Amino acid sequence: MAQRSLDDQVYRFLVDEEDARVCKDIPDSACSNVPKNFFLVLMSQWLTKLADQFANTKTVIPWLVSASGAPSGIVALLVPIRESGSLIPQLFIGGVIRQYPVRKFFFSVGALGQAGAIAFTLYFGLQHSGLIAGYGILAAIIVFSLCRGLSSVASKDVIGKTVPKTRRGKLNGLSASLAGATTLVFALVIALMPANSSGDYVPMIIASVVAWILASLTYALLDEAPGATDGGGNAFKVAISKLSLLKTDKPFRRFVITRSLLMGSGLAAPFITIMAGTDSASDLLIFVVLSGVASLVSGFVWGKLSDHNSASVMALAGGISAAACLAAATVSWLAIDYTAMIAQTLFFILMVAHEGVRVGRKTYLVDMASGNKRTDYVAVSNTLIGLLLLVFGLITAAISQWSDTAVLLTFGVTLSAATALSVKLANQV
Repeated sequence: MAQRSLDDQVYRFLVDEEDARVCKDIPDSACSNVPKNFFLVLMSQWLTKLADQFANTKTVIPWLVSASGAPSGIVALLVPIRESGSLIPQLFIGGVIRQYPVRKFFFSVGALGQAGAIAFTLYFGLQHSGLIAGYGILAAIIVFSLCRGLSSVASKDVIGKTVPKTRRGKLNGLSASLAGATTLVFALVIALMPANSSGDYVPMIIASVVAWILASLTYALLDEAPGATDGGGNAFKVAISKLSLLKTDKPFRRFVITRSLLMGSGLAAPFITIMAGTDSASDLLIFVVLSGVASLVSGFVWGKLSDHNSASVMALAGGISAAACLAAATVSWLAIDYTAMIAQTLFFILMVAHEGVRVGRKTYLVDMASGNKRTDYVAVSNTLIGLLLLVFGLITAAISQWSDTAVLLTFGVTLSAATALSVKLANQV
């Protein structure tokens, strides 16, 4: 009982409201378990962020590929497969999940699958070499991304059933801040590594596997009330039929268009780092630290604002992102002195804004609907975003062959359009 009282006190402090047990938009049976569920979801989200950092497809896994003597072309495929591979299949994954009243175990199974997949990357990297190692690691990342998609669809629905509507932004924001702190720890670990101590990455990958397993077990402890299961059946037919939401559901269509245009807040970051004109490990570490600090200081603030009006957060964060990209394009075009320092400043501003975009759109999506409709929204929007990521990536890659400045200008324009659409969404709330 004392522990429950402590949970309640900490929860009340975090949500910063008199009526800490408000139960808006969740089943009545879940009301008494809100503090417990809040912390369990928060812990599992933090563990997944930790796992992501210690088996990062932008840093750690590429080292594993390189150390195994695999073709360098494998490295170029890691991030696109990880991102699109986890998003595109969600339309079909949602068709399966919606047939079950309790969905927390789908997250747990997905987390265990990610743990197993990362373990296999280590196996192929250490026990094989050349093409076998490269293709083995790539196959493991494909499995990893599919399991990630399973966890993603399930998590949005479970959060919608266990965390009240006016608490979800704080949950996402606090998770982002903890992730920022984790990133700083990650950067410190890298900074303390002796030069060329590639073997030190092995315990990091093992730690990632352990974190995924702990996240799976933590999520399984949630008290989730059974939900609706209508609309089950052949997963493929159900998935295809749900695409009609883009035609028939105007508010959802507007959100998807807005979210698509907001992609630039994340895609612009590499081009700003390139603008700095440095490529040493210490310079790269500066950007890692800036990213962590941005999440740490802004995540919870964006979360609190999102609980009041998540669309307004999308608008504000989108506007800041647009300004940062346009400023970066201007600096790049004019070749201003102190470009590296300016690039680092703009990168930090962009990362703060990107955190707002992420927290705002996640909160908005979960709050849009309940039950199976929420599952449909998540699955359809994520699948479409996965496809658009590939298309947008190809377009910007083509533009970058001509000019990186033009890429930043393109992001500035699309983010400005997203800001205008977000304002319209905010006015509808």
